[in-house]
Amino acid sequence: MKPTLRLLPVVLASLMAACATTPPPAKNPVPAPAIAPSPISSPAPATSVAAVVQPSVAAEDTDVWGKLRNSFAMSDCDADPQIMVWAHRYTQNPQHFEAQMGSALSQVVYVQQVAEKYNVAGEFVLLPWVESQYHAVPGHRNLPAGMWQIVPSTAHSMGLHVDHGYDGRLDTSAATDRVMHMLRGYYDELHDWRLVDYAFNRGEFAIQHMVQQHGLPPTEPAIPKWPVPRVTKEHLTKLLALACVIRDPSRFNVTLPTLAAEDHLEAVDITPGMTLSATANHAGMLADDLRHLNPAMSKDALDSASGSQILMPHRNAEQWRNAMQSANAQDMTASNAPLTDTPSSKDAEVTQDSAPAAVKSHTVRTHTVKPGESLWQIAHKYSVSVNTLERLNNLHGKPLKPGQVLKLDTP
Repeated sequence: MKPTLRLLPVVLASLMAACATTPPPAKNPVPAPAIAPSPISSPAPATSVAAVVQPSVAAEDTDVWGKLRNSFAMSDCDADPQIMVWAHRYTQNPQHFEAQMGSALSQVVYVQQVAEKYNVAGEFVLLPWVESQYHAVPGHRNLPAGMWQIVPSTAHSMGLHVDHGYDGRLDTSAATDRVMHMLRGYYDELHDWRLVDYAFNRGEFAIQHMVQQHGLPPTEPAIPKWPVPRVTKEHLTKLLALACVIRDPSRFNVTLPTLAAEDHLEAVDITPGMTLSATANHAGMLADDLRHLNPAMSKDALDSASGSQILMPHRNAEQWRNAMQSANAQDMTASNAPLTDTPSSKDAEVTQDSAPAAVKSHTVRTHTVKPGESLWQIAHKYSVSVNTLERLNNLHGKPLKPGQVLKLDTP
């Protein structure tokens, strides 16, 4: 195909205005990579694409989508026809696409923050969409798992712990940090974000071997003409297609969703000895909602074997921190109080020991829940475990209600 024919749909008016310029004589057909690229379809170098003028966005979108657009570092929509093909496939039902993106938006924002921390190209924030549409796919045997679709051997090399009670591949916080660290390492070695995506899909050593054989690919075409499997080329094409939709959503009749700052996800440190249900209660959340955000936590107990952090919306993280501070303040007040202010443990023991055996065996301590009180605070106050309170009162993640009477021990 002649270069002028490729340009005809886009720059016909310009050619008519510049008709005095004679096109070069036709040559024998050559492979596609050798065809002179048009000014529109030519991708900018990886270091300059982020400077491409972005479509205007609403003010509430700027923090999320504008920031993401400004971090893109690869070719745009018109760099390859297949990019547009996949962009239209993703958005063939605009309302469905918007709904899917809306349900994943809090994760998108969190992944973008981690990508920024490692200075990874913004397109890779959309990588979980290509892999799983941000779904926490459970792992079975040696199959990939998590929204990043990591196989067990890769998880081991990345330092993600996997056992019957915890799968680090499903831990959004831990897995995202490890993946972004890995992608940055790929780029520092390969110096081409396209090859970084190839390495993620095909394997680092396979791409290293191809670089040794063929050298680094030229900046054009956007999808390197390397002898890699079709699925590997398609993987990069899909990633660029999603970035294309984010670059110019109106081109696909899509309105990108928004997310209030208080709904942005935040990683908080796990408190040893607490349970996921107690943590949810502190944070003013339903245990099922917190578990949905942290699918790696297959058991209620939170310990070092279950990861070091847990994700929750910012507003809930604030409430959780306030609850912890309040509990600590109560501990300090209790520890500094004069002995005469409260009955001593010795007095309590004497009273219990002097009671008839039949009475002692049926004595059960109780506590009436006060407004704003959490299960953890109550457990801490009476030196019992949260698990014990949940078991005795059949709570298991149910929120506390003011006036509710809790059993503190068994008869």
